[in-house]
Amino acid sequence: MLNQNFHTLLKQDVFKSLTQCAEALKVESYLVGGFVRDHLLGRGKAKDIDVVAVGSGIDLAKAVQKKLPHAQKIQIFKSYGTAMVRWGDISLEFVGARKESYSKESRNPKVTEGTLEDDQNRRDFTINAMAVSLNSQNTGTLIDPFNGLEDLEQGIIRTPLEPGITYSDDPLRMLRAIRFATQLNFKIDPPSLQAIRDHAHRIAIISNERIVEELHKIMSTPKPSIGFLLLEQNGLLERILPELIQLKGIEEVEGQRHKDNFYHTLEVVDNICEHTENLWLRWAALLHDIGKAPTKKFHPKIGWTFHGHEFVGSKMVYKLFKRLKMPLNEKMKYVQKLVFMSSRPIVISEEIVTDSAVRRLVFDAGEILEDLITLCEADITTKNPTRYKRYNNNFKLVRQKIKEVEERDRVRNFQPPVTGEMIMEHFRLKPCKEIGIIKEAIKEAILEGEIPNEYDAAFALMLKKGSEMGLETHGK
Repeated sequence: MLNQNFHTLLKQDVFKSLTQCAEALKVESYLVGGFVRDHLLGRGKAKDIDVVAVGSGIDLAKAVQKKLPHAQKIQIFKSYGTAMVRWGDISLEFVGARKESYSKESRNPKVTEGTLEDDQNRRDFTINAMAVSLNSQNTGTLIDPFNGLEDLEQGIIRTPLEPGITYSDDPLRMLRAIRFATQLNFKIDPPSLQAIRDHAHRIAIISNERIVEELHKIMSTPKPSIGFLLLEQNGLLERILPELIQLKGIEEVEGQRHKDNFYHTLEVVDNICEHTENLWLRWAALLHDIGKAPTKKFHPKIGWTFHGHEFVGSKMVYKLFKRLKMPLNEKMKYVQKLVFMSSRPIVISEEIVTDSAVRRLVFDAGEILEDLITLCEADITTKNPTRYKRYNNNFKLVRQKIKEVEERDRVRNFQPPVTGEMIMEHFRLKPCKEIGIIKEAIKEAILEGEIPNEYDAAFALMLKKGSEMGLETHGK
């Protein structure tokens, strides 16, 4: 049941102020877009409020900013004819009603003043084209020229005007349609889907930054596979993330087949979304197998192999982030490292879990260890209940072993108890390869469990290695 009670909503202080300012300026004003949609759906308390003024949205924003107690300084964007006022945790965005015309080369329209009808005509979807009057003569009345309310009730994404024109004018709307379908679990109506397929090539005029913004929103939903399947089925994914498309398909040679790594990847992403809201961990799940396409080989004796796909995939992460203008900072390095190490816990879980193997995993993974195990658990997509139970139990064993080893040996992000400076001082050395050899020997001995992670044992090994190398002792 949709929440159509706008009259009660408009009694709140912020809407009273809006109505009073609009009356004082004799400017028609309306609530529009996502705020109206989300109120009808009952999607919690909306904090982003869009207001259309038939006249100057900037003048209305200035008046509201003065009216609301403790409102922050107004932000004005003259080139767009918009203004923003922040009041507590609420953000009010004002725009003058307008009509738009587009050229083929850009999604940025030529804008002229218009009526409310013009403004509703330019909206992307019927569910975003509804308006609620803030005017005294019909306060709280829903103005719905395209039956957006009916589309909300039926769970349909549909464009107000002919979809081919809507998507060709602003191709970003194709991604927005898919994003809303994913967020709301709605269906895109068939003419819209066909128009997306017909105009998929137009996505080329959209900046990578705006594309990534929509991908992030799809990735932040409970079930991103809905969006990625729509992107793939309608010709957009191959233009945005071809690395994923290359995972698609099953080959069979001499009766031996490999799984479809594209659909497997989408399962892994959905699995991990049940356990984390970390956007970059979700990206790691999406990209964890991208190295399998370039490394796939068939060997008559052993079947299909993907040797080194983790290393190749981690290199591909950098290229993908760079191409899409995603951050090349610690976030990218985090995703890279998870992709690079994505098979390590799986290998350990399938073998006898030795302390040495666990110590090395803990040491190499460092701060990403928990996320790495979460990724590997999400990677279990077998439909065989016996296998699933076995794999899951193996990871429980790995987690328990990690806990025991960490409590005892303290190897996560550990620095060997004997430093390079201590080695230099004791043997009176200047920087040289011998220091590195001794440090590496101490680290390996600790990881292999040959000595405890303690100063006395490490110092004794330092003396032993130094003696073997013919170094002269000068310390105590």
